[in-house]
Amino acid sequence: MSQTVQLTVLMPANLAKLRFPKALDQRLHFLLDEQGRKGKLTAAEKKEAEGLEQMARMLSILKLGAQVKAC
Repeated sequence: MSQTVQLTVLMPANLAKLRFPKALDQRLHFLLDEQGRKGKLTAAEKKEAEGLEQMARMLSILKLGAQVKAC
């Protein structure tokens, strides 16, 4: 039997201004450029790029939620 659980999480007012750290953004772009140049990444680079992309995606979702909440 499945259940649905709904949670309400208070979002900080300044969350919409949060940015992905510059060093991590540069590293992600480097890895993506490297993949474009070589056509592939090492297993470690691929794992790192996937983790950075997941973090960037989560930050985008949180920022969008904060923007919607502010409206």
